[in-house]
Amino acid sequence: MAAPFVGFHLGAEQFAPAEIVDLAVAAEAAGFDGVTVSDHFHPWQDNQGHAGHAWLALAAIGQRTRRLMLGTGVTCPSYRYHPAGVAHAFATLGALYPGRVFLGLGTGEALNELSAGGGWGPFAERAARLSEAIRLIRHLWTGDWVDFEGRFFRAQSARLYDLPPSPVPVYVAASGPRSARIAGAEGDGWITDPATARRRPEVRDAFLAGARAAGKDASAMPRIVELWCVAGTRDEALAAAPRWQFLPVFSEVLDVADPREVQRIAQERSSPERTVDGWLVSPDPEEHVAAIEELAAEGATHVFVHSPQPDQRGVMEFYQRGVLPKLRR
Repeated sequence: MAAPFVGFHLGAEQFAPAEIVDLAVAAEAAGFDGVTVSDHFHPWQDNQGHAGHAWLALAAIGQRTRRLMLGTGVTCPSYRYHPAGVAHAFATLGALYPGRVFLGLGTGEALNELSAGGGWGPFAERAARLSEAIRLIRHLWTGDWVDFEGRFFRAQSARLYDLPPSPVPVYVAASGPRSARIAGAEGDGWITDPATARRRPEVRDAFLAGARAAGKDASAMPRIVELWCVAGTRDEALAAAPRWQFLPVFSEVLDVADPREVQRIAQERSSPERTVDGWLVSPDPEEHVAAIEELAAEGATHVFVHSPQPDQRGVMEFYQRGVLPKLRR
């Protein structure tokens, strides 16, 4: 089994934009293969305190690094953003940093889409919008003149003049069968979480079915997993948990537009203990190695480490010393 690509997720909800860029530089120095930046208009909870623009951060990161893969984790291309704007931005990023940029896409959350004035809808609409948005983005990435008249989006005599040498890969986030089918059919790869990757074969099967229906070789398509982890003790995890307490009740806050209300619901219905139970928490590098190897055995080609800890450089050094060398031995 080949060693998986190991990246580092940079939480734009947790750190100011300048710190996000500095952390990406540190991630490259520590030996990580790439970074993702969360693409949010609001943070999940008000107490997280930040929500810089992901695309601008990625542009700055590209200037400060030399080899890291760069992408969003993830962008919603269908409410606050028009897909033509997404296509334009990522074509430019790909032209600036050829071969280093990918576009992570998903169906969105109300706290980003509704609050920014882009609207919001039920899942069936969000899924249909995502599929149509990807098709328009790909049309524009051909460099041809595009006239597009869809159910949700249109473009008239539109052309992108500056394109990368090859199209930017599109990876679609999915934790349920309907979204996973879209990832297989419309995307170049699939982004998911460890619980889905390990324990929900029906979601994997939907991804494979979508890819096959589109005539793709699913075995050659990347499968990206975001691994929440704490490089330390349970007490350290519990100290970080209040900023991420919404995670166990994610489905209950998806339609909530105000991060203050998300935080209130999280405090009422969740707890730090419940939040931590969903993370890998260990001061032993071998347990982190084993978790990533297990995900690779389940089919993950890329694993992005997401640590809620305030000392991100400490986590990177922990991986640099005790995890990355053992994964690549």
